[in-house]
Amino acid sequence: MTSIHTISLFDGDKPWSPLDWTSSDDRVRGGSSYSELACSPFSPTAIFKGNLDIETLGGAGFASQRTTGEGRNWDLSKYDGMVLDIEKADEMQYTLILKGELLPKSPNGREQSTISWEYDFKADKEGEKVYVQWEEFKATYRGREKKDAKPLDLKHVKRISLMMRSFFGTQKGDFSLSIRSISTFHKSADACEYHDNPNETSMSRPGNQPLDDEDGRRTLIGQDQGWFGWLFRLYTSNIY
Repeated sequence: MTSIHTISLFDGDKPWSPLDWTSSDDRVRGGSSYSELACSPFSPTAIFKGNLDIETLGGAGFASQRTTGEGRNWDLSKYDGMVLDIEKADEMQYTLILKGELLPKSPNGREQSTISWEYDFKADKEGEKVYVQWEEFKATYRGREKKDAKPLDLKHVKRISLMMRSFFGTQKGDFSLSIRSISTFHKSADACEYHDNPNETSMSRPGNQPLDDEDGRRTLIGQDQGWFGWLFRLYTSNIY
């Protein structure tokens, strides 16, 4: 069987803290959307919430929370992806974003654009764990997909963000997403089994399910034991 192991980035061993997150909303472009990440080291759940306004910018808009600090660095190269443990969700579509590069701010104080690695998701209203493998993240630059982007440097992930966006005017208004944790995960085969393909899940066969042998004959599991097995081999040798 394949086992999945998780390492917590936020919550778990590293409790939620409001000092780790800050707003990055469309107000920097003249919009009216706003967001917050309501959290506390004493609460197991953080709530990403706010209001997405699409009227001010003519159908567009975004509200997001990102990690603070310019010198942060997560080495995620030993893992297979990320997992969001969602406690409760609305019917809105959200985006998980990673950045591997941050540039100095421009003279007007605004951040310079760099490539973002994005994954869009809509969680079950009653909560679920959303697993995202690295290859499922899509490279974008200024909101447009960039298919010729270099792979994300997983040894140097600089920023993690959660975003609510309009998706070309298809959603707006209040939003709320309750999150138990943000973690990385890696998959491994159980020590008692070996698999060439790490994604393969072992399955046990019923005791008398037939298997094909190299001659194309059908051999039943367990029939090579006792007198019945001897008679079976004698019978099949006369047939073939």
